[in-house]
Amino acid sequence: MLILASASSRRQQLLNESGYAYTVAISNIEEKINDEQTPADNAVQLATAKAADVYNRYPDAVILAADTIVAIDGGLLGKPMDESDAVRMLTHLSGKKHEVYTGVCIKQGTKTRAWTEKTNVYFHHLSEQCIQAYVETGEPMDKAGAYGIQGKGARLVERFAGDYYNVVGLPIAKVVRVLRDFQIYPGGERS
Repeated sequence: MLILASASSRRQQLLNESGYAYTVAISNIEEKINDEQTPADNAVQLATAKAADVYNRYPDAVILAADTIVAIDGGLLGKPMDESDAVRMLTHLSGKKHEVYTGVCIKQGTKTRAWTEKTNVYFHHLSEQCIQAYVETGEPMDKAGAYGIQGKGARLVERFAGDYYNVVGLPIAKVVRVLRDFQIYPGGERS
């Protein structure tokens, strides 16, 4: 049995589109960023902590957990606290390159695979009106860096280098390959 340790509708959609049967069990850990660690290390540490937390409740299942972090100019951007925080983040991202790190952890018993994917994202120069209009859609409020590349936020992105789905929140191609090592296959596929 596969359990997704995430409430993210984007991660659920990627698993659904890939044909997986799974259950959602949300982790109860407090997501704390360690300023002494790199963004990549923070992302994989948070994903690993989420997997361990859910594993404690479902010790016979395969647990899939992920955490996405946006980094720019040496700082980290989490989810915005409110609309003004979203405006601040998007203003900071405007016209610049930033990195998106998704830490992934897949755990079953003592077997654990954890890694981080990185994608570089380049934003267009954004006007105040563009930023305000996007924030008013409500889309940025539950997303690291205050945007969703797969939604209305796509219009903010000039280009990216790396895995698109990593920016969405789950590098699904690698997840599929690693889940095979745990004998978890998408619908219709067997070893």
